[in-house]
Amino acid sequence: MAYLLSINVGGPVPTDHSGVPTTGIDKRPVTGPVEISVPGPRGTTPTGVAGDQVSDVRHHGGPDKAVYAYAREDLDRWQAELGRELTAGIFGENLTTAGLEVTGARIGERWLIGGEVLLEIASPRIPCRTFAAWIDERAWIRLFTARAAPGAYLRVLTPGRIRAGDEVRVVHSPPHDVTIGLAFRALTSEPALLPRLLAADALPHGTREKALSRLH
Repeated sequence: MAYLLSINVGGPVPTDHSGVPTTGIDKRPVTGPVEISVPGPRGTTPTGVAGDQVSDVRHHGGPDKAVYAYAREDLDRWQAELGRELTAGIFGENLTTAGLEVTGARIGERWLIGGEVLLEIASPRIPCRTFAAWIDERAWIRLFTARAAPGAYLRVLTPGRIRAGDEVRVVHSPPHDVTIGLAFRALTSEPALLPRLLAADALPHGTREKALSRLH
């Protein structure tokens, strides 16, 4: 059974590695139910996870980046490679999942969590300077990009409450092969793949425009 290992939220902490003075990347597991909602327009409520903080609203949050999920299995692989403990939430993820394919999830795939909340896979996470500084590993952006297991941003289709331990069921898988892993490679190290992303109707607008520009 696939399930939520933890739900993680974070408040603002100072950073010198962003265009804004604080970051919400320091996320920690919380107990009890957490309200998941549809984010408002940029500049209002940028995150879909109650109690969470988004500081750099230009690059994070909004309807297409309402919730960020990362697989515990991928964290375990990083943990073995880096030789250090990586706790749930360390990558800034809101949802740490277990038993769920995240890198292989298709854009537009839908997850039903706890029988109430419905989320839709939107895009991969692209590493930034804030993330690199937070993890504090040499050449982190290059390492993270080479691994191509970026985790997934999700939209909120049906709001509600979730809690750690809730089952996660894939209730819709679109008929294309545009996965989070493929989209990440197209947007980072293999731009020749960008036109393939157009097969996914649920691509965020900016990603679709980037893919279309590759056709010209």
